[in-house]
Amino acid sequence: QVQLVESGGGLVQAGGSLRLSCAAARNIFSFNSLGWYRQAPGKERELVATVTGGGSTNYADSVKGRFTISRDNAKNTVYLQMNSLKPEDTAVYYCYANVGMDYWGKGTLVTVSS
Repeated sequence: QVQLVESGGGLVQAGGSLRLSCAAARNIFSFNSLGWYRQAPGKERELVATVTGGGSTNYADSVKGRFTISRDNAKNTVYLQMNSLKPEDTAVYYCYANVGMDYWGKGTLVTVSS
């Protein structure tokens, strides 16, 4: 079992920045991948960004150049730095981990006002 706890969401104006954090309740060194997904009202959950154990990253086209995912194995934490936020980035952001099977956090709400 892997517990994931997100933090850092909130209300920000368009063009602003937020940094999301996801703390795992165990050592993440051996995790296959970690990442962030989001779900906007009335839409399906979609991938935002992932990072593998080897450090390879993958981003949705809609966030490339604006968002950066990183992981700190010493702190068992994965981060999502979000810059140049747009109203369409408004969503609940979920932390994700794959350790043989998928685990999810409960989500943190990001609201971007125009």
